Amino acid sequence: MPIINRIGDLAPDMAAWRQHLHSIPELAFDCPKTSAFIQERLAEIGVDEVHGGIAQTGIVAIINGQGEGPTIGLRADFDALPIEEETGVAYASTHPGKMHACGHDGHTAMLLGAAKYLAETRNFSGRVALIFQPAEEDGGGGEVMVQEGIMDRFGIGEVYAIHNAPGKDFGKFHTRGGPIMAAADTFHIHVTGKGGHAARPHDCVDPVVATCAIVNAFQTIVSRNHKPLDQLVISTTQIHTGTTDNVIPESAYINGTVRTFSKDVQAMVVRRMEEVVAGTAAAYGCEAKLAFEFGYPPTVNDTDKAGFAARVAAEVAGEAGVEQDVEPVMGAEDFSYMLEARPGAYLMLGQGDGAGVHHPKYNFNDEIAPIGASFFARLVETAQPVR
Repeated sequence: MPIINRIGDLAPDMAAWRQHLHSIPELAFDCPKTSAFIQERLAEIGVDEVHGGIAQTGIVAIINGQGEGPTIGLRADFDALPIEEETGVAYASTHPGKMHACGHDGHTAMLLGAAKYLAETRNFSGRVALIFQPAEEDGGGGEVMVQEGIMDRFGIGEVYAIHNAPGKDFGKFHTRGGPIMAAADTFHIHVTGKGGHAARPHDCVDPVVATCAIVNAFQTIVSRNHKPLDQLVISTTQIHTGTTDNVIPESAYINGTVRTFSKDVQAMVVRRMEEVVAGTAAAYGCEAKLAFEFGYPPTVNDTDKAGFAARVAAEVAGEAGVEQDVEPVMGAEDFSYMLEARPGAYLMLGQGDGAGVHHPKYNFNDEIAPIGASFFARLVETAQPVR
């Protein structure tokens, strides 16, 4: 696999950086140790500018190339998840209840490796903006960085990111033009009835049966209210009610997620949920309130930029090492906000067999870091050649 030789030499450094970050996982925007470590490495690498404190702990670093030209953005996320680690590795989390279970430690190491190579060689024109982002898992750090003006402040014209993909062939890139990941919204429903003795249900208004009916009715939205070819997921993930076997509770709580690609489908779901909740609760003599929270929008690749990224990936992984029309997935990513602000592309990079992301036994495969870093570097050199 034709990774860049110099980046291949940096593989031990990238593994060491990644494993250190793995041992100090931090959540959401509160990532001071992670941010400090990245800034220390950037200073050692010799980038031209380091701007911290963006979205609290986020960073944008600039590397100047040879001569005038545009600025290309490369993004890595660096926050962890509230999961108790079960990998058993020597560099496991030293922060109880937190772990890098999605590979953001690896994404950061890959971007640092690419940064070191680009700072050494500067075989490109214009500038590179290295975007190190907190709060991908919770809080929308990508949105906050965009809102704080990084695209205009640093003149970023296009932007790219990679996510590791456990279970996919080692070293194979996957991308597509158009939607690649879904919007992720959340619903909360509070159902209120009248509690009492379970032996006297006729004296009560039972919120449990109303809750069950609401949850079942939601699936008719999927099966009867939208086109079968339009992707839609409605998953109820929490139901909380009651405390014992002989008491009908006063209330119940329902929570879940909605995944869509189309704003029209999303609007239809909100409307039908409101109708189902109100109508079903009334049918059972209860009251119910729906709160619908709009989350990350769909991640939509620019078609031309995705094609360009796939061609660059093929230079690193070979033609057989790139799938250019991968099926969209119903997961979500806050890189979507950056792609709303600027054209660009999001790619997956297979890391072979192993536990999936968000699993307590997941671990990033350090062997793919030189592949991802080589892609980032070639992307810059190809997009902005020295003139």
